[in-house]
Amino acid sequence: MNKRILIVDDDPELRELLRGYLGDNGYAVDAAEDGAAMRRMMAAAAPDLVILDLMLPGEDGLALCRELRAGSATLATSMLPILMLTARGEDTDRIVGLEMGADDYLPKPFNPRELLARIRSILRRASESAAREAPARALSFAGWTLDLAARHLVGADGVVVAISNGEFKLLRAFAENPFHVLTRDQLMDVLAGREAGPFDRSVDVMVHRLRRRLGDDAREPALIKTVRSEGYLLAADVERKS
Repeated sequence: MNKRILIVDDDPELRELLRGYLGDNGYAVDAAEDGAAMRRMMAAAAPDLVILDLMLPGEDGLALCRELRAGSATLATSMLPILMLTARGEDTDRIVGLEMGADDYLPKPFNPRELLARIRSILRRASESAAREAPARALSFAGWTLDLAARHLVGADGVVVAISNGEFKLLRAFAENPFHVLTRDQLMDVLAGREAGPFDRSVDVMVHRLRRRLGDDAREPALIKTVRSEGYLLAADVERKS
């Protein structure tokens, strides 16, 4: 299957140029003009690499890079390869982009062949890294084990705690992003593939149920903490078990 690349750039001519060039070189290519379009396309088809312009209308490339690294949009993006493009060539911009988590940085104007070489290099490194890391079969935290194959929760005493499909999805999202704040929109995307409406309390109800399953005090939770005006986070170290 061809690797999928998502181009996020507000220049329509450049988007079409790269779509054609990368398509001719064997990649499946999607193109978005801003952050909102990026999220829609990622929800429809997960990319293997994002080419992200620094100067975008509204949310700039640094903000989107930070969001992707925090696991937003699909919550499975924290290791997604990112190549940043920009009209700026100063060292400060390059350093900031890399510090935000970009894998590489290419100033405009650039030679398409150089871009292609960098894409191949990034994807090769990502593939080698994935091959070294065996997929987790379980996630353990604070005496609990979430069995990803059986899709159930096991206590420290070995007793299986029955959880619903929605509770499993939510707990897995927390366990795969420990100490990272997950917004209600992100968690709703995990549950239902959409953003939370202003009066939608589904996430809050599900978090309440999870706390009860985990024996977490709803008034002073120690595991799934509420971050006011932001969302929730799992405050526990997580061990991945292969």
